[in-house]
Amino acid sequence: MTRRWIAVAVVATTGLGIAAIADLSPRAGATHSIMTTTNVAINIAPILSTLASPTNIRPFVAPAVAGEGIYHRAGRTVQGHSAIFTTTIRPLSNPTTVAGVAWIDPKLLSARLYSGSLSPGGFFWKYTAPISRVASKTLVAAFSGGFLLKDSHGGYLSEGRLVAALVPGAASLVIYRDGSITVGQWGRDVVMNSNVVAVRQNLTLLVDQGAPVAGLQAGDASQWGSALNHVVDTPRSGLGVTSDGALVYVEGQMDIVDLARILVRAGAVRAMVLDMNPLWPVFATYLPSSPTGYAAPSNGKDLTPTMVQTPMRFFETAYARDFVTLSAR
Repeated sequence: MTRRWIAVAVVATTGLGIAAIADLSPRAGATHSIMTTTNVAINIAPILSTLASPTNIRPFVAPAVAGEGIYHRAGRTVQGHSAIFTTTIRPLSNPTTVAGVAWIDPKLLSARLYSGSLSPGGFFWKYTAPISRVASKTLVAAFSGGFLLKDSHGGYLSEGRLVAALVPGAASLVIYRDGSITVGQWGRDVVMNSNVVAVRQNLTLLVDQGAPVAGLQAGDASQWGSALNHVVDTPRSGLGVTSDGALVYVEGQMDIVDLARILVRAGAVRAMVLDMNPLWPVFATYLPSSPTGYAAPSNGKDLTPTMVQTPMRFFETAYARDFVTLSAR
């Protein structure tokens, strides 16, 4: 094992000198505390590991438009690393529209499920809109959740409260005690244990084993969610996980087949549907003027310019539906 040593210099009454040497090699991510010769405790920030940066996405339609499929850094950095990269790509069936793709490194980010009085219901939530000033200090991104529970055919667990029973086989967004997050089929890929703190289920998996599930129909306007006015190419969103644990979020005006295609093209091995129709899908990143500044609607940016909602959405007291925040570790 390669050992890493960091010398910590402090100013004492006798002058400037090396007061302590800390060995930070045992494990990445651990918070170290050392004592200096002046008996002052110094906390050393955890050393975070990162995933390899994403590979650009090959467009479906040729010729590609300028910048299509090419990832760019988005949102505040975490210990100097970019945790989110975004790009756009045209859906194969309707290249007159544009879908947004966000690649997310969960090693750098901690996820939290926020709940609302409408979805999942109740007024007893600690974590609910608006995002607090304290939470905005580390906020990197946020995205809307899934359907209303009556339409989700799944359960909901958060803050120790089981609002609706978790359904075996349902597509599930799962958040663990350490803030890590994944997507899987409940009972197969993800199960209940003492480390699970939140589960948000919505329909069944849209992508499984790296491919769209069987039986998808481009003209579907009901099985995978009710399309407003039966418009097939309505705004849709989905969330997937790659083989190395990265998350991929996709949103845009498209049919259900194109949503699955783009999730797979972005590297998802498993993916689920989130929300749909013009008012509900929203994904925003936040880039304060400094890495430790406060996230705010004024420094937020939507994944795609066609999103009806703005980065203000998660800071509105009236927002009554569930969403997920991604914050710097």
